[in-house]
Amino acid sequence: MKSKTSTLLAAALFLAAVPVAQAHPGHDQSMGLAGGFAHPFSGWDHLLAMLAVGFWAAQLRAPRLLPAAFLLAMALGALAGGWTGPLPGLEQGVAASVFVAGLLIARQVRMPAAAGAAWVGAFALLHGAAHGAEMPASAAALGYGFGFLGGTALLLAAGVLAGNLAERLPARASRASGWVIAAAGLALLAVAAGT
Repeated sequence: MKSKTSTLLAAALFLAAVPVAQAHPGHDQSMGLAGGFAHPFSGWDHLLAMLAVGFWAAQLRAPRLLPAAFLLAMALGALAGGWTGPLPGLEQGVAASVFVAGLLIARQVRMPAAAGAAWVGAFALLHGAAHGAEMPASAAALGYGFGFLGGTALLLAAGVLAGNLAERLPARASRASGWVIAAAGLALLAVAAGT
C-alpha cells in the first residue's frame, strides 16, 4: 500500500512539474494538415484532457457518443475562437477542464450519456476556442483544422482504449489515473492563473 501511494505521489509530482503547454496563442505554428494533427500532442493540457475524456467515455459505456460530442463541440469552439481570437481566462478554462475530467474519472462519476456529452462538449468548446484562436489565417486553415480534429480523435480513441483496459484492473487503478490527471490539472491551473 505504501509503495503504491509513493508511486502515485511521484507520478503526480512529475506531471505537476511539467511546464504549461505551448499549445495556445502566441506560439509558432506549422501550417496545414500536419501542423494541425501534431498540435493536440504539443501540450499537456490538450493531451490529458482528450485522453481523460476518452477514458471517462469508456467508464460511462459511451465510447462513441462522448468523443463525437467532443469533436463536434471542439470544431464549433474553433470557429468561434478563429473569429474572436484569444479570450481572457481561456487558458484557465482549459486547465480547469483537465482538473474536472480527472475528478470525473477518480470519483467514477456516473450519469446518463447525454449529460456526459454535455459536460465534455463544454470542455471541448474551450479547447476548440484555444485551437481556433491560433489557427493560421490562410488557405492552410482548413487543412490545419482537419489535422487537429484527426489528432484529437486519435487521442480520444487512445483514452477509450485505456479506459477499457482499466476495466480489467481493480477500481483503484482507474481512480488513481483520475487523481493523477486531476493533480496535473491543478498544476496547469496554478501556472495559467499566474500568467
